[in-house]
Amino acid sequence: MGQSTRLAVDPLAPGLPELGRAADAVLAGRVVAYPTDTLYGLAVDPRQTGAVRRLFALKARTPDRALPLVAADVAQVLATLGPLTDAERRLADACWPGPLAIVMRTEAPLARAVTGRAGTIAVRVPAHAVARELARAVGHPVTATSANRSGREACATADDVSAALGESIALLLDAGPTPGGAPSTIVRLEPDGPRLLRAGAVPFARVLELLQ
Repeated sequence: MGQSTRLAVDPLAPGLPELGRAADAVLAGRVVAYPTDTLYGLAVDPRQTGAVRRLFALKARTPDRALPLVAADVAQVLATLGPLTDAERRLADACWPGPLAIVMRTEAPLARAVTGRAGTIAVRVPAHAVARELARAVGHPVTATSANRSGREACATADDVSAALGESIALLLDAGPTPGGAPSTIVRLEPDGPRLLRAGAVPFARVLELLQ
C-alpha cells in the first residue's frame, strides 16, 4: 500500500505552513489525518457533500451514523454553527478544551450526512493545539471521526494511521503519539435532563455534577 504525504508538526505550536497545506487539502475536498487529545482523527470539510461521502467510503461507515466535529474555540462554534443554550454554554465553558462533545441544534450549511435527519451536530473544542489550529486554518469546524476503518482499532500514533489507511488519505499531520484510551464523551442536553450518547474520557457523573 502506498503512503500519504506526512508532515511533522509541533504538538504544542504547529507551524503555519503545515497547517496551511492541511487546510488547503480539506477545503479541496480531501481527507486529512490529524492528532486530537484522545486519538488521531480524520478531517474533511463538513460543508462538502462529496468530501463527506469520500470519508464514509474510506471508513466503510454506515450512513446512519452522524459525524462529530471539532472547532478552534467557542467563538468559532457560535459563528459557524449557531447559538448554544444556556446549559450547553455552561458545560462548554467548564469542559472545553477537552474530550466532551455537546450535541447542539444547527442550521449551518452542512452536508446532510453530517447532521442526519435530526438537524443536530456533536461538536467540541479539543485540548490539542494541532486539532484546534487546523479548524482555525480551515475557517470553520472539521470532522473528527477516528482515523481507522469502521470496526477496526482506533489509531493513537501517526505510524498506526499510516499503516491502517496508507494513501487513502491525502495528508497526515504527525505530532507524535496521542494519549489514546477512551474516545471523547458525547452528550445531549434534553428538556428532562442530559443524555449520554457515548461514554468516553469525561465521566457522565462529572457532566451531571457540572450541570447541577
